[in-house]
Amino acid sequence: MPEPTPAPHSAPPRGTAPAPSPSAPALGEVLEVLQDLHPERWAQPWDAVGLVCGDPARPVRRVLLAVDPVEAVVDEALDAGADLLLVHHPLLLRPVSSVAATTPKGRVVHRLVEAGCALYVAHTNADAAAPGVSDALARVLDLDGLVPLEPLAAEPGRPELGIGRVGTLPAPERLADFADRVAQALPATEQGVRVAGDPDALVQRVAVCGGSGDSLFAQVRASGADVYVTADLRHHPASEARESAAFGAGSGAAGTPHLVDVAHWASEWPWLAGCADRLVTALAARGRTVDAHVSTTRTDPWALRVPSRGE
Repeated sequence: MPEPTPAPHSAPPRGTAPAPSPSAPALGEVLEVLQDLHPERWAQPWDAVGLVCGDPARPVRRVLLAVDPVEAVVDEALDAGADLLLVHHPLLLRPVSSVAATTPKGRVVHRLVEAGCALYVAHTNADAAAPGVSDALARVLDLDGLVPLEPLAAEPGRPELGIGRVGTLPAPERLADFADRVAQALPATEQGVRVAGDPDALVQRVAVCGGSGDSLFAQVRASGADVYVTADLRHHPASEARESAAFGAGSGAAGTPHLVDVAHWASEWPWLAGCADRLVTALAARGRTVDAHVSTTRTDPWALRVPSRGE
């Protein structure tokens, strides 16, 4: 992924909101575009999406897109002179009574506000969008004929919207080869790719869900998928899914769906580039210009994997 080109950036004095240049949009106009791309009403009721901090009157010339609003990403955004940090994961998912800089999340808010950089979250509303997070995951795996795994109940007239995607590979391939396809398509992490199922089984119909997807096994089974690609698969749901697959098939690991487990961050990272392109294109249609860059900071938290050597 390309390195963002740093640019000089200095925040105006506090209390001022310089007008946008003839081509640079105000943050408020960028928010209108983001609402068009993935309206906040598409978010799950428990989610926390939208503008976290920022003045809608301030100009936005450079945007950095990332999965996580962590300190290292803030460093990258400010070093690059970003006026807006657009992230997938909420900074303040649970209610707080303080954003004092004495906590990691409070420090993120303070640093962004002091530098004049806004923070915006597109989470489950971006999951449900079309194209959305799971579309991007499906596309890098060369899947075609995509339909939602779980349609968005709030928009019954929009069948393309929803969580997860189901699609088809160009031709059947061995589960082991498909897992290699996944490993090559996603950014590197220490976890890599884990597989549950017969490595020699042929797979073609594929279900995917960017992020944690072990709540969707019923929908995966109903979709007729041969294999399910998602992240954060826990022991019991994964074990029960494989037991159910074996019971349905009547023989060992031959049942479907087989499971492919990847790192959470890696499963959602492909969405960033498409979101950046759509944002730039939509603003250009309004006669506005922004530079949008995808973060080069790997925010997967795991730093080392030691292969098991016990008997």
